[in-house]
Amino acid sequence: MDTRQLRILRELGELGSVTAVAEALLVTPSAISQQLRLLQRSIPVPLTERDGRRVVLTDAGQALAAAAIEVEIALVRARHAIADFAERPDAEVSVAAFHSAAATFFPLLLHALTGPGRPDLALADEDVAQDRFPLLTRGYDLVLAHRLDHTPAWPRTVTATTLLHEPLDVALPVGHPLAGKRRLSPHDVADQPWITVHDGFPLMATVEAIATVANRRLDIVHRINEFSVVAEAVAAGGGLALMPRWTARAHPGVTLRPLSGVHARRHIDVLHRPERTARKAVRTVLTELHRAAADIRDRDAGDHRTDR
Repeated sequence: MDTRQLRILRELGELGSVTAVAEALLVTPSAISQQLRLLQRSIPVPLTERDGRRVVLTDAGQALAAAAIEVEIALVRARHAIADFAERPDAEVSVAAFHSAAATFFPLLLHALTGPGRPDLALADEDVAQDRFPLLTRGYDLVLAHRLDHTPAWPRTVTATTLLHEPLDVALPVGHPLAGKRRLSPHDVADQPWITVHDGFPLMATVEAIATVANRRLDIVHRINEFSVVAEAVAAGGGLALMPRWTARAHPGVTLRPLSGVHARRHIDVLHRPERTARKAVRTVLTELHRAAADIRDRDAGDHRTDR
């Protein structure tokens, strides 16, 4: 039994013939008869009977046709409920982000989307290995994830758009001998102690590329994922590190220098399951994320013009 079959039974009771039902539903009489036969297979008592050349409803058929009206009403109400839910501007939207993206984007979202008629944000930090970001879309509407230029694209099971294509710089203590150079190469930094992320996290591939180009094994002395902690360790002389240029908070004891000779950029992407953007509130948050990313890029371009 399905809703189409119930509708045909209802129309037969009101219109009085298979031909009239076929004309009303823009199908052939044989298609109507086939659906009635399929419906009858799931019902233990006869729903129709012959009245001369016409097929009419039995008492059981009339009872089921009346119930079909209630089913149709319930479906209409359900469609309206879904439509109202999808178009609610103030519905809850859950957003997850890795730490540096959370520190950058969460305050911007909270400032921009606070007030009546705005999405109800539910924010969470998720520090996971790169291959686990797509899995987070099961529990969150939007997921801010990062990957390096040369790593595989996200799986096709999620929709991904890029917010930022962010440079990765070498972080040095203020006053470090290498801080006097405008740009650094892998050979410049390969003989220094290093602070890196844990294995499996995106930035590690760039650290490994530095070692490959310099043709030497790096001396990794500390493993720290949180960039604010990394900055403190660098400032205290614990070693060099890779730091994102835009999303890591500036530290007065740390100097950043561009790195040449390796791919030293990362994508900050927003991932979601395709159906999530059917909701207006999710689309609003996604638009605000892209607007915030554009502001970050514009601010960096302005800083470079000032530097020149």
